[in-house]
Amino acid sequence: MGRFVMLSGPSCVGKGPLHNVLKRLYPQLEQKLEKLILFNSRAPRPGEQDGVDYHFRPRDEIEALHDREGYIVMDVRGDLQALDVENLREVLSGEKDAFFEGNPFVSTEAQKSSLLSDVPMLSVFLSPLSRDEILFLKDPSRRVSLPDFLTDVMRRKLLRRTQKQKGLLSLKDLENIERRASSAYREMQLAWHFDYVVPTHDGEDSENWDAFYYPVGDARKALLALAAILSGQETEYAEKWDQDLLET
Repeated sequence: MGRFVMLSGPSCVGKGPLHNVLKRLYPQLEQKLEKLILFNSRAPRPGEQDGVDYHFRPRDEIEALHDREGYIVMDVRGDLQALDVENLREVLSGEKDAFFEGNPFVSTEAQKSSLLSDVPMLSVFLSPLSRDEILFLKDPSRRVSLPDFLTDVMRRKLLRRTQKQKGLLSLKDLENIERRASSAYREMQLAWHFDYVVPTHDGEDSENWDAFYYPVGDARKALLALAAILSGQETEYAEKWDQDLLET
């Protein structure tokens, strides 16, 4: 049986670019991954395709999956997503690992689900802050509100990404950005559930992923970390967080 490989982190932290550069520079590793396509109630983003990125469906259609066996339905920042367990097991019965790239709410629900209790899992959390940075900012003498700080960090990344995608932003765009940014702290509180935490300051707004043939900066470190983890090797660029690192 293959593994269920999960790459998660807050919106715009860099999951998509990391997967893309893995595909380009480590094709032998990426070819062992078969992407799981979840159901999603939200509208597609620019460049996303139905059946490729998600199965985009009306909310009531996904809500109805609650009553059907073999589906894990999750609320993700107000959107509904659903995982088809039979589809996952079909992938794992072959020679590939099943791969999920997305929100940590989905990954943690999958890890807790009794439907997947016998499934081997490998989970990686991509974080915009390192453990050392969090400990520095937590010092009471700094007078920093970590939830507010993190919201601002992710707000800036999301604004740059969305402006790059759309140009002028609508009120709806700004509201969506604020919802995603304000959710980041709660999502990072889930990082301790993951096997590995990989810090990177290069989010999806950064050109360090693709301005040059090889990624540079933290984008490069995140790539090396993920490649090592998938290969079963140790890496200096990954961390393991304690449950109490971020207060609830």
